[in-house]
Amino acid sequence: MSNPAVPADPGRPLFDKVLVANRGEIALRVVRTCREMGIRTVVVHSTADRDSAAVLAADETVQIGPGAPKRSYLYPPMIIEAALRTGAQAIHPGYGFLSEDPDFAEICARSGITFIGPRPEVMARLGDKVMARELMDKAGLPVVPGSTQALSDPAEVVTTAKRIGLPVIIKASAGGGGRGMAVVREWDDLLPAFRSTRAAARAVFGDERVYLERFWERARHVEVQVLADNHGNVVQLGERDCSVQRRHQKLIEESPAPALDPQMRARLAEAAVRGVRAAGYTGAGTFEFLVDGRQAAFIEVNCRIQVEHPVTEMVTGIDLVREQIRVAAGLPLSVTQDGVRPWGVAMECRVNAEDPSRDFAPCPGELTEFVPPGGPFVRVDTHAYPGWRVPPQYDSLLAKVIVWAADREQALARMNRALCEFRIGGPGIRTTVELLRDVLANPIFRAGDHCTALLRETNEAGVPSRP
Repeated sequence: MSNPAVPADPGRPLFDKVLVANRGEIALRVVRTCREMGIRTVVVHSTADRDSAAVLAADETVQIGPGAPKRSYLYPPMIIEAALRTGAQAIHPGYGFLSEDPDFAEICARSGITFIGPRPEVMARLGDKVMARELMDKAGLPVVPGSTQALSDPAEVVTTAKRIGLPVIIKASAGGGGRGMAVVREWDDLLPAFRSTRAAARAVFGDERVYLERFWERARHVEVQVLADNHGNVVQLGERDCSVQRRHQKLIEESPAPALDPQMRARLAEAAVRGVRAAGYTGAGTFEFLVDGRQAAFIEVNCRIQVEHPVTEMVTGIDLVREQIRVAAGLPLSVTQDGVRPWGVAMECRVNAEDPSRDFAPCPGELTEFVPPGGPFVRVDTHAYPGWRVPPQYDSLLAKVIVWAADREQALARMNRALCEFRIGGPGIRTTVELLRDVLANPIFRAGDHCTALLRETNEAGVPSRP
């Protein structure tokens, strides 16, 4: 089903009003782009977010429920009712929550509201990781060896694991955001991990289907940002390296990916564009790959704006949220492939309210001090401020520090300086700032030779002292 399109008049806003169905820094990020485009915004919020920065910045706000996400940000009836009541013509879902829910996109279409994202049927195909693997394999993309269908029978799990060999990673078919995964290196752990991953998938995603992939121990996580419209135009905006991770969730991202040879860079970009066309994808999306030496393989598609999208914006000068809104309104992309000319190096560090010494346990509480860094070529995307209380119900992300520089050495120095300036405090509040600085000082990371095992290996071996 096609998204409803608003007739475009270059002299008028694409939409009169957009509802932002999210919270935190991404809600504020969308509000800012809408304001620059002359579009009024409605921000929905839970009772826990009534004093959030996004709520304070919006033109209108609607409280949609209590702090529990399932009764607010994950409850479509309240969001649709808010959009209809306020006259919002479109909904931007941000990332997480309902952003990759094809049922929600379908409800929006039936309600006469534009969903700012891909079509529901495309999202359904790519959101199912097993279906996406099959589709990309048929399109000629290299795919990580693994199961060709979701697995429910323990005997099938054992047979598949024996075929592809240990180690394997068990993933939720409906998963995302690093959740619903388990790495298995020993045969005795295979079936217990299979059962626990199914249970976690059922609890988190409401879908217990899982599949297996060969686990690449020393791979890099590289993703390609794409944009596509409803007029057949597709562009790729280069790649991002997202290999610094904890519990399969990203902490540091950069563009371009360091130490990636031009041939591999071109291969990944071409594969992503081919995947877009095979899927009939529109809007902003990300094709994710594992890279190990000269081999690369597709793992999944993210059908939404990514947390790390600012690094691509910094090196290309293209506002990805603006392009999302244009595409949803039926307009062509404002940029062609020849017009995409990335320059310099951009890097993003995620500052989370977590305690790395306690396995990254969340640290909710009131911020008595919050002074983000600034200076030339430093961008901070945040929704936090002094006196704001970090709620326990949601993701622990406090801020994203993004820097740009002409080369990677300058970017590393600028990021370290920015993190040194960050002042965050409050009773019980711990953050990832010091850990991030440790990673920046790590000689393996500085050389661009890191992989997804970096944090685990340095935690075991001891992180080198910072300069």
